[in-house]
Amino acid sequence: MRPNFKKQMEQTLIEKVTSIIEQIRPYLQQDGGDIQFMELTPDNIVRVQLRGACGSCPHAKITLKNMVEATIMEYCPEIQGVEDINLM
Repeated sequence: MRPNFKKQMEQTLIEKVTSIIEQIRPYLQQDGGDIQFMELTPDNIVRVQLRGACGSCPHAKITLKNMVEATIMEYCPEIQGVEDINLM
């Protein structure tokens, strides 16, 4: 089931990103993890913090790129990337 992102069209970029993260969060929570938006840099890099099981999972980079970054960039093409502050 894909989240409904149509309402984001008239929101600011930060509002769009945080709304998408809120819709991704339940999928991470199913596996004991979580995610928190930290900041949007001036060069449109989203910084997040993976928490719980996601924070210590050896597959965190894959989850970050394949799920979080891919979804955010699909609906916000102006975003240049997503970084976990713990993996920097």
